[in-house]
Amino acid sequence: MIRNILYLFAISLLLSCKTDSPSETVVYNNNFESNDLTHISGGVIEQYNGSKVLGRYNKGSFKLALDGLPKHALVEVSFDLFIHDSWDGNKTGDSGRNGPDIWKFVIDGSEFINTTFSNSDCGTSTFCDPQSYPANYPNNNNNPKTGAFNKNLPGVCLNANQIGGTVQYKISKTINHSNSSIVIECLDELVQTNTADPKCDESWSVDNLKVKVIAL
Repeated sequence: MIRNILYLFAISLLLSCKTDSPSETVVYNNNFESNDLTHISGGVIEQYNGSKVLGRYNKGSFKLALDGLPKHALVEVSFDLFIHDSWDGNKTGDSGRNGPDIWKFVIDGSEFINTTFSNSDCGTSTFCDPQSYPANYPNNNNNPKTGAFNKNLPGVCLNANQIGGTVQYKISKTINHSNSSIVIECLDELVQTNTADPKCDESWSVDNLKVKVIAL
């Protein structure tokens, strides 16, 4: 009798835990290899390092708009961000010719990332322009490439043959969200007025863009 009671208690406990577990649903997942820009405005696709990416952008942006989302309490957005070539981070010298180089991540009109990146090389006796990431701009000065996932990727244009010319970051944000629709935007405010080809000087791209909704 006692054994049966304990068995029923264990089963009810397992069912209770299963009921209370968060439920995740992937509502968008794109590696851009099939050139699919459905739901994306401002989308362009280029080749980078043997793969297709969303981008490249310089003083540009894209928006991903999704609707008909299942009932949820949280949204998780994740992607690879590639910072190409000569980003100058928080730099404000040179009469505003080379920075600051700002990048933003926005959901439903609210900024969740407003930061800078620097691809400056730092030697033992060399000053290098700091970046704000992984914190927000302007009140943070971190070493170039802080928080990077991969610092050893080739550049695209000016630094095409230079390992380290591109830096990869893993971006992931989970926010409170319950609306049936969402608009995700990435954009930049890059500054490089002393070059004839700004996109060749510095740019960015995105890959492996995934959106999950989470019901609690």
